[in-house]
Amino acid sequence: MASIVETSIKRPLLIIVIFTILTLGGLVSYSLLNLNLLPKIELPTITLTTIYPGAGASEVETSVTKKIEDALSTLENLKKISSISQEGVSVVTVQLNEGTDANLSVQDAQRKINAIKSDLPKEILDPSINKISIDEMPIMRIAASASLPPTQFYKLTEDRIQPRLAKLPGVGAVDMVGGNEREIKVNIDAGKLKAYKLSILQVLQAIQTANMEIPAGNVENNNATYSVRLAAKYASLDDLRNTVVAVSTQGGEVKVSDIAEVEDGIVEQKLINRINGRDAIGLSIQKQSDANAVNVADLAKAELAAIEKEYAGNNIKFEIATDDSVFTKASANAVVLDLILAILIVAIVCFIFLHNFRSAMIVMIAVPLSIIPAFIALYVMGCSLNMMSLMALSLVVGILVDDSIVVIENMFNHMEQGKSSRQAAIDGCKQIMFTVMSITLVIVVVFLPLAITSGLIGNVLKEFAIPIIAATLSSLLVSFTITPMLMSRFGKMPDDTRPTLSGCFSRFVEKTFDSLKNNYARLLSIGLKHKITVLITTIVLLIASFGLFPTGLIGFAFAPNIDQGEFIVSIDLNPQITVYQNNQIAMQVEQIILAKPEVIRVYTNVGSSGSRVGSSKNNATSISVKMVDKTRRDIDVYDFSQQIKEEVMRIPGVQARVGVASISGSASEPIRLTIQGTDFDKVQQSANLLLDVIRKTPGTTDAKFSIDGPRQEIQIKLDRAKMAKMAFSSTDVGSALRVALAGNDDSKYTEDNFEYNIRVGIDGFDKTQAEDVARLTLLNKRGELIELNQIADV
Repeated sequence: MASIVETSIKRPLLIIVIFTILTLGGLVSYSLLNLNLLPKIELPTITLTTIYPGAGASEVETSVTKKIEDALSTLENLKKISSISQEGVSVVTVQLNEGTDANLSVQDAQRKINAIKSDLPKEILDPSINKISIDEMPIMRIAASASLPPTQFYKLTEDRIQPRLAKLPGVGAVDMVGGNEREIKVNIDAGKLKAYKLSILQVLQAIQTANMEIPAGNVENNNATYSVRLAAKYASLDDLRNTVVAVSTQGGEVKVSDIAEVEDGIVEQKLINRINGRDAIGLSIQKQSDANAVNVADLAKAELAAIEKEYAGNNIKFEIATDDSVFTKASANAVVLDLILAILIVAIVCFIFLHNFRSAMIVMIAVPLSIIPAFIALYVMGCSLNMMSLMALSLVVGILVDDSIVVIENMFNHMEQGKSSRQAAIDGCKQIMFTVMSITLVIVVVFLPLAITSGLIGNVLKEFAIPIIAATLSSLLVSFTITPMLMSRFGKMPDDTRPTLSGCFSRFVEKTFDSLKNNYARLLSIGLKHKITVLITTIVLLIASFGLFPTGLIGFAFAPNIDQGEFIVSIDLNPQITVYQNNQIAMQVEQIILAKPEVIRVYTNVGSSGSRVGSSKNNATSISVKMVDKTRRDIDVYDFSQQIKEEVMRIPGVQARVGVASISGSASEPIRLTIQGTDFDKVQQSANLLLDVIRKTPGTTDAKFSIDGPRQEIQIKLDRAKMAKMAFSSTDVGSALRVALAGNDDSKYTEDNFEYNIRVGIDGFDKTQAEDVARLTLLNKRGELIELNQIADV
């Protein structure tokens, strides 16, 4: 190691080249690092969401959830499987062992689900498999509006705007929420259907067989080959209306228009999106896991501005509802400012205590030469620039100058002995080399375990420890190379006896330091005379400090509470409520919030609980609220959100919860309890008792069950004897009921190269009560028309 010092002094060009390479490498690595708010946080958990339209909770559990649980029970590194079965949706959560690669588990789970697809109901949508990670959350939510007709604007957004945003570098996914999607509706009149003695399956089959496009093969001759295609698709809605369903015995044709209304309408809205009370289409942008969140947001904003300019004639406007990059940049800039201030303060302190400008500048050179190469380590280790890594660099600034200060002080001691600056640099550095190394390596050893810790906390602490270790080792190298090299050429003993400003300053510093030493000596002598008192005081303070945690004076939290001025109001209503009624109540809540001068933006999702389930809930609404900057208001976001909650709760039938946005995302329930048992009634009874206890516990708020109460339902109990007598099967009845009540949209209508669903079903006015269901007509295998109430109890 001693040869490094001599080499740096005798061959300065080599050292300059080495640090030039390290500095350039650090700057290049810095430009390649992603800027994120937090380190990559990825839980060893995956979720599988399966939509089963129209199915009850018990049917979802039996037909979907249990089969998926059985398939996933053989996953490697499996720790626990839990599930929630609700009306129309199954959510299976798989917890994996710590250190498991969630990406590989997602692929393995997908293979297992593909293997059992044939056993799952045909009506389900493809299961969605996701891992729980901050990268999976949207970084931007945008509200889009235009002067176009709603259906045209929806199609434009779906086919033009959404793909443009999805193609941007770093964008992982772009999801649409709300809007009016065009749909061709065939609303069948149940009375006319019965009068013509037809069943709904006949109408559906007639439409599907008349609206087909089939490749028929090829025709070849000596000159060319021609493909043959049967083009029987509907060219207009009149073709659909004139489709013949049946021919009577007298030869008369029964057309679709005779028994149904063909409507060029919209899909039944289950999700409604608004911003500041105005209808809009929501767009949520999710970045790729390895992308720079700030760069992706900037690219998205630029693309949105270009789209607005391109479609200016249609008055397309985009309003950013939430943008995580704003807080990310503000936080990063604040930490960078702290870093700069730390460097300046350290420079001032070094100048004061060294009272030599040259020495202070040599010491301060160690700071950038130590920090910049640390970016190489961050890039190689797959880290990013975030609050943890930048904060680590801010805190390590004081450590970076320690080695150089100790080396320079010892060099001055040798210069006071009459040695030249060159020889003093060599001898002074060699003398304390192992001392400096031991001091530095102790710091490295302290942070090294944090750098290799696994798990959720390990991912966070790793990006705090790595820059400290890299910068500290760089400072050690600087103190043995750059510092002696510069001291050998520019080092000079200060003359404190000179009547100059620097001489007077040096004498003042020395006098002040001597005074501090004398005062400390007197204080130390008093302490040594009263050893028992000092010892008892120390023990009492130690015990009292440990007592701060169990007494609750100092709490525990994963992330500190930060006032970003954003919170979410979640509204829960009676499960029987319709989306229309939900929307009316949501409008009342919007008016309450928008009336507050502290609010600048309200982003509403009617029919969404704001969860990651991915399905709509007719009785839930999520409202994101953005407040003015905290410097322009007299109330913090926590108190204000509670005020809003209290006002919203005054609306009859409304249960409201508020969650303040934190640096790790939107707030969620910090404590969840699970009650298990074989008897559902006893489990429900115990859950009610536990919920009552929790609500009475001081400090708790918004306690609720994870699932809604059961909705009332109309049950159809088939009489199998009557079914056999009248030539019916359960499949025939179930298919007819599903088409009649839920509709069938397998057939498509093409216009201007765009496809739209054709939904065939009973008119909404003919399916409002249980009696309407009982009077539905079914066609048996003998061609007889039978009402449902003749073979079943409704």
